[in-house]
Amino acid sequence: MPIDLPTIWAGIIAFSVLAYVVLDGFDLGVGILFPFFPERHDRDVMTNSIAPVWDGNETWLVLGGGGLMAVFPLAYATIMPALYMPIIVMLLGLIFRGVAFEFRWRTHRGSKYWDTGFWIGSTLAAFMQGIALGALVEGIDIADRRYVGGWWDWLTPFTLLTGFAVVVGYALLGATWLNLKTIGDIQQRARRRAMLSGVLLLVLIGAVSLWSPFINQVYFERWFGWPTMVFSALMPLLIGGCAFALWHGLTTDKHLQPFLAALGLFVLSFAGLGISFYPYIVPGSLTIAEAAAPDSSLMFLLVGAVILVPIILAYTGYAYWVFRGKIDPEEGYH
Repeated sequence: MPIDLPTIWAGIIAFSVLAYVVLDGFDLGVGILFPFFPERHDRDVMTNSIAPVWDGNETWLVLGGGGLMAVFPLAYATIMPALYMPIIVMLLGLIFRGVAFEFRWRTHRGSKYWDTGFWIGSTLAAFMQGIALGALVEGIDIADRRYVGGWWDWLTPFTLLTGFAVVVGYALLGATWLNLKTIGDIQQRARRRAMLSGVLLLVLIGAVSLWSPFINQVYFERWFGWPTMVFSALMPLLIGGCAFALWHGLTTDKHLQPFLAALGLFVLSFAGLGISFYPYIVPGSLTIAEAAAPDSSLMFLLVGAVILVPIILAYTGYAYWVFRGKIDPEEGYH
């Protein structure tokens, strides 16, 4: 039986994207929450909580983007022209927040300006990721294996909704991360922000879920046809279970449970996207098999991925293990 290399690679890239979302999402969320913690000391503790891991989290973004270009060159060549603006703005946001993260520690007089930059960069990057996701869900106009849409096709009411949803979702991840890593007043305020953002995210997930099936006939058939309708019927129960775990953890002084529950909401939403998309990589226009590079290239790259991905997982897990536990409020980032 031949190996379905395009599907295997689609799974690897999907895993890379999910790993980026759940790992880099919480440190972007910490930046998004900066306006709710105006004191310099509080912000120092917040950035200390992500300092050991935030650079490594973005490895998965590089792997996902690079993998898409190498493994699905046709998809890369059609998606990128459609999303040049949001992707460029996202990258600028990530660059700016990285610079602001380092510079805020080098000055006290100007730290408030770099803190503002860290917040803007984090929020902008999250919002543009949501915009790009929404544009991909809505579909990209392709003819003769190239993008034929307009420059501003990515800007629609639906993409604005998904952009806002990602910002709120990352804020939830950031708040539950702070609940996990901090103590005292910061932890208490983080819990309140987590409760508010959690309620808002559930509303936004519901809005996106109700809107999506009517964007494309493929989505409608996928969610209300057999056997995938089983998952669509279970989805509200699974989302409800994560929501209850989030509420229970926040109201009973649990530290890890709310963070895992927030991650569960993201994983379920991502699984829903996968069910909606498969076997397309560009919904309604381009399948995984059509967009894939030759099998010889996929096999060559797969050998590298089999070696590289476990290494990334190992050093990522080791970093989180070494820096486990609560943040000492008196320690500083150097």
